[in-house]
Amino acid sequence: MRKHITLLLLLFVTVLTAQEVKHLNLEDAVLGYSKGLYPERKSLQWVEGTDDYIVTENNSVQVNYNLSKRPALFGLENLQKAIPSLKRMPYRFEKITSEAVYFNHSNSMIQYNYIDKKVSEEIKYSENAENTEFNSAANAVAYTIENNLYVATTSNSKIAITTSEDKNIVSGQAIARSEMGIIKGTFWSPKGNYLAFYQKDETNVTDYPLVDVTTTPATLNNIKYPMNGMGSEIAKAGIYSMKDNSVIYLDIDTSDEHYLTNISWSPDEKFVFVAEVNRDQNHMWFAMYDATTGKKIKTLFEEQNEKWVEPEHTAVFLPNSTTEFLWLSERDGYMNLYLYDINNKYEKQLTQFNWVIKNIIGFDESGKNVIVSGTGTDARETNAFKINLKNGKIKILTSEPGSHSVQLSPNGNYIIDSYSSLNVPRVVKRKSLKNGNEVTIYTSKNPIKDYQLGTTEFVTLKATDGSDLYGRIIKPANFDPNKKYPVLIYVYGGPHAQMVTNSWLGGSNLWMQWMAAEQDYIMFTLDNHGSAHRGFAFESVIHRQVGEVEMEDQLLGVDYLKSLPYVDENRLAIHGWSYGGFMTNSLMLRHPGVFTTAVAGGPVTDWKYYEIMYGERYMDRWQDNEAGFEKSRVHNYVANLDGKLLEIIGSIDPVVVPQHTMTLLQEFVKNKVQVDFLSYPMHPHNVRGTDRAHLMKKVLDYVILNNK
Repeated sequence: MRKHITLLLLLFVTVLTAQEVKHLNLEDAVLGYSKGLYPERKSLQWVEGTDDYIVTENNSVQVNYNLSKRPALFGLENLQKAIPSLKRMPYRFEKITSEAVYFNHSNSMIQYNYIDKKVSEEIKYSENAENTEFNSAANAVAYTIENNLYVATTSNSKIAITTSEDKNIVSGQAIARSEMGIIKGTFWSPKGNYLAFYQKDETNVTDYPLVDVTTTPATLNNIKYPMNGMGSEIAKAGIYSMKDNSVIYLDIDTSDEHYLTNISWSPDEKFVFVAEVNRDQNHMWFAMYDATTGKKIKTLFEEQNEKWVEPEHTAVFLPNSTTEFLWLSERDGYMNLYLYDINNKYEKQLTQFNWVIKNIIGFDESGKNVIVSGTGTDARETNAFKINLKNGKIKILTSEPGSHSVQLSPNGNYIIDSYSSLNVPRVVKRKSLKNGNEVTIYTSKNPIKDYQLGTTEFVTLKATDGSDLYGRIIKPANFDPNKKYPVLIYVYGGPHAQMVTNSWLGGSNLWMQWMAAEQDYIMFTLDNHGSAHRGFAFESVIHRQVGEVEMEDQLLGVDYLKSLPYVDENRLAIHGWSYGGFMTNSLMLRHPGVFTTAVAGGPVTDWKYYEIMYGERYMDRWQDNEAGFEKSRVHNYVANLDGKLLEIIGSIDPVVVPQHTMTLLQEFVKNKVQVDFLSYPMHPHNVRGTDRAHLMKKVLDYVILNNK
């Protein structure tokens, strides 16, 4: 009898355990953020002039969340009493002081005094406004409407800075296709007295036709697209005076189509600095201009490289100085800090790391140390460091392995450190820069701990030049080393991207976990030469020959997979998007027989069709590198197709324009080679929103069906 009871208990426990295990479905995996399947991330922001921070949770704004018991500053109900049209609590605030918060609502910048519980100020701007940028010192909002730039104040909601009727003249927007660190088109001066802005003349830039199929009949939407080797935009930089309501332009002749990048101000607002880069992108001049006249004062320094020079960061002035600034440059092979003085030729290389500094975060309270983020010795990680400005002495502030995102308190006394790693969803701490004391603000729970998952591991391979190549492998749930598993390789492989990081799940997407856990697939990704955060030599080896070294590295990854006894080397598939689409096509067509199946999304197929700013940096102009362009042209290899290939694009892609894939398809037809194709109507370069679930189902169903 006792034996039967034991067996029944074992059966009950087994059934219960099986019921408790959850299974990912693909749609939830793809839309994981909205489904609550990624670790919780709270919005933490510092309060200006203090060492306090706020967290918004449950429609309530709390101070020093989990560290001190203080009453909430205010709640949604308080805001709604003052602003009845407000439906939800703002996720982030533009600014937080000890008395007020600033946030955007219904085409207004609202200043809400949470002490008095009322709106103390409001700046209204046009309902058609885009590219808004608020400046609290000026108490004004800069914004654009179509191609012109405006400013709104408390007394005037629409002050025109530019009034061009020529649609080719565009002001206040990012230029140079958002390359070289350019992410916006307006730059407020430190005290808010001036607004610097970009302007571009696109008269010489060709129109590219995109078709809107939502109208009857379909209508033409021409965009400006500067293709490799063709006419480029002409850049200018203007300065608007809030006091005089006047505009001057920096005295720069850009008729040679050179770039104006990384605009920055001196703290006293006397000077504007511009990193000017020639169109060939191999020579940079860091120039200083008078902010009131626009006249050039001098060139402070130059950088040259036979491959490329790519400034990506503005000048950062030292505390309490109007002359000394820090500059980030990879001229010695890695992104390092340099100290300059505008009054003389003084230059000092502050750091000599053989790893990459990513950003300057700020300065500590003493002003004697700068806080930066960088990889440290493991390129898969992001850490924070304190560096002494006089002797370059370094101290790591983030001791835990992983990828750290750091916010520095306004007074420079503390950092908020949010980090994750392969097996740590997220931990957020406050750390003192003075004594190193730290307290945990919150720890995110693992939202997928009850799900059936595979195991994610890091892999390091040796490239032919001796470099380490970092990879990630996800093995199936219930992995059996005696079985043979199919593999899907996910590839990107291009500049400014890193797929394998020591962050939650190794940087993988949940759909990859679904493939491993629910479809018994091995998922593999390798960051090849050309990938980010490895130093200039590692990244620039692709110059004038994109695809060559990258494919060599990816095939090393294939060899590694084939060496594993549990990999079915006859069932390898590959998928990638954008540069990854280029890599997918190149590997499938130039190395036939390696993969049974490939899905190339948004692929560059002929670099002649790609934009000037990115393409000419890595490949030069096609007229000067015809052999390199011809060798990388995917069209030349269509007859090699051995297996199943699916091409996918967004029908109105303004980045990798449809011509890439349409001409490739034309080549397949000419060569009587069968290929599959899908276009997502009215989607740009990436298929986002709920349609992304449809995209990934198409991709993965195609792989599962054909990788046999």
